[in-house]
Amino acid sequence: MPKKPIISLREWPVQDAKARFSELVTEAERHGPQLVTRRGEPAVVVVSADQWLRAEAPKYRTVKEWLLAPEARIDDLPVADRGAFRPRRIPRF
Repeated sequence: MPKKPIISLREWPVQDAKARFSELVTEAERHGPQLVTRRGEPAVVVVSADQWLRAEAPKYRTVKEWLLAPEARIDDLPVADRGAFRPRRIPRF
């Protein structure tokens, strides 16, 4: 049973998408994302350049904006357990 996408998109079998590519592009520009399927399974989604750029646009334009942003930027960093560290021995020369 093919998995259905979460949002409703117009589906194009890959053969139709190849044969009517110009129409596929026009539909993506006018009506939003278009789903291309291969053997009934979702393969790719075609979106307009404007929509893609909006989704991929960087949140900050400069490093300064990134550094001054109010949200934390260290959420993904692992924090080691302080008890796991052992003091190093001082080497003797």
